[in-house]
Amino acid sequence: MRIVSLLPSATETLFALGFDEEIVGVSHECDFPPRAKTKTAVVRSRLPKDVAPAETDRLVRQHVERGESIYAVDGDLLEALAPDLIITQDLCHVCAATPDELAAALAQITNPPEVLSLDPLDLGDVWRDILWIGERTGRRERAQAFLEHIGARLAQIEGDIANAKEHPRVVLLEWLEPFYVGGHWVPEMISHAGGINVLGKAKTPSHRVTLEEIVHAAPDVLFLGPCGYDAQQARKEYLCMQFPETWRKIPAVRDGRVFALDANGFVSRPAGRLVTGIEAMAKAMHPHLKVRKKVETVLLPIGEPSRNTRSAGAGTLSS
Repeated sequence: MRIVSLLPSATETLFALGFDEEIVGVSHECDFPPRAKTKTAVVRSRLPKDVAPAETDRLVRQHVERGESIYAVDGDLLEALAPDLIITQDLCHVCAATPDELAAALAQITNPPEVLSLDPLDLGDVWRDILWIGERTGRRERAQAFLEHIGARLAQIEGDIANAKEHPRVVLLEWLEPFYVGGHWVPEMISHAGGINVLGKAKTPSHRVTLEEIVHAAPDVLFLGPCGYDAQQARKEYLCMQFPETWRKIPAVRDGRVFALDANGFVSRPAGRLVTGIEAMAKAMHPHLKVRKKVETVLLPIGEPSRNTRSAGAGTLSS
């Protein structure tokens, strides 16, 4: 079987199921495991590189309002790769090529492949999609074993926090300029980690919030997980931002419980590594927990942001 994955999450799952040689094409954003970056990229972004978050937001909104995809699929490459299966999604047009963009590319192919679309709304859907990929590729048993491993780790976290004295109020920001709170599976991740999600809504897209709403929510723990960023990038962006004095009244900020997360690998991407993201959140909320060393690269404590009277969070991100 020859497979093209247009989703970083699907690429991760395919490698976890042992599809190394069978993967012939990927998205330009497929970067895990490292071998994924050696595969032929059949998707490219139409957005310029290294622009400020607010400018990224503006450009994304312009494309979405015009009904245009921010990604381009190379139909000639698809034809040359001759895949039997393409894995894509229709959940977020900011994260991957749109169905229309893919359809236009497929119209050029002499022998159109089977297309599998994954559109997870919550953790249950994420785990289901792993099994679904296993079924469609003939590796159901390996997918089932992978899920059992994930289930065992979730059970361990549940057992570790069963007698926790604190269940902190938590806000996870999926974008910083402007502010967006994580939706879909993110609220469930917070709950599994022993926190109380505020502002974000499960099974619904991330949505914009104001600085005042975050202050009023008074989270005890604040996670910074901008979509597509690692922990270092998230920390750097936050520390460069300017906040009014009211920001420092937030319990999480006042008590030094603001953490950057590697959202690109462990929060935003609906794949097996979400369980590591949950472990990292649990460690931040419950420091006494003993967790795997891997969490150290996922979770990064934050220092003080800039002091200024200008309100942060201007602009909008369509996601």
